Amino acid sequence: MTSKKLPEWVPTAGHQLHLTGIHFDAIRLRGIRGEAVLQHLATLTEGEPGPVVREVAGARWTYFLIPPGASEGYDWPPGVKCFGPATRDEWVGIPAPDGNTYPLSWRCGAPEEDEFVDPELLHGLVLAQLAPAAGEESG
Repeated sequence: MTSKKLPEWVPTAGHQLHLTGIHFDAIRLRGIRGEAVLQHLATLTEGEPGPVVREVAGARWTYFLIPPGASEGYDWPPGVKCFGPATRDEWVGIPAPDGNTYPLSWRCGAPEEDEFVDPELLHGLVLAQLAPAAGEESG
């Protein structure tokens, strides 16, 4: 079991759905795109990117949890789903830090209280990942 001071919205067993925009906002990316952004984020933060939830079944979504309300300060590009206060009745599954939480898991460990992904850094990485490769000619 972890010795971290967990946020009250992290369950002790299994997983629970939480309404976004209250305890956190979530930025969702699909499959390999989410993994690529997470890899860059982890590199830039020395392996401490903040809370990131991964769904290992279906579309293999990656959810980056940012401070509540922070998603409104950014224009998220197509292909990115923003779950925040501007959306209505949007829920995200949150796994426990340990045990059977299938199909959800923490990618870099469960968060400590008041720990979030840096929304500005995340936004920059998402935009860079979606931008055309440097030197690539159009048309």
